[in-house]
Amino acid sequence: MLLKDVSSACPGFNYIALRYFNVAGADREVRIGQNYKKPTHLMTLALRTALGDYPELKIFGTDYNTRDGTAIRDYIHIDDLSSAHLLALDYLKREKKSRVFNCGYGSGSTVSEVVKAAKEVTGINFSAVPCDRRAGDPPALVADSRLIQAELGWKPQHNDLNYILKTAWEWEKKLKE
Repeated sequence: MLLKDVSSACPGFNYIALRYFNVAGADREVRIGQNYKKPTHLMTLALRTALGDYPELKIFGTDYNTRDGTAIRDYIHIDDLSSAHLLALDYLKREKKSRVFNCGYGSGSTVSEVVKAAKEVTGINFSAVPCDRRAGDPPALVADSRLIQAELGWKPQHNDLNYILKTAWEWEKKLKE
């Protein structure tokens, strides 16, 4: 909204706002990834639990009206998000129009699916413990990315949960070195 206000007050000022969903993974060469001192993201917490940083992974809510009772979230690989940024810059330069785009895959994985995949990718059967829901957590949060695909020609290349976790796992192991 701030960008929209500035754009209204300053003719010629255009912007692109990208609404990220759950960014995850690391680049293929494991040069760039996320590094949180106190992570809150499920994938990072699962992988660090596998590494032994935490005794267990807490699963907040198992009674949602979803396919397995756990919350659904849309995860986007860092490389796909990078390509969205480059396309957005080209669009802004070419079209000189302000736009807002969702960056996600338009589908989601449940918490249980992420935990299962993390155990498969790491080969470690870490402890995952059901807990009460967190206040305000919706059952599902998934991006509608049709606009960015139509307007910018963005095509996700890494919409695979295991690939996202594999690159994130390699990154987490690298951080431990």
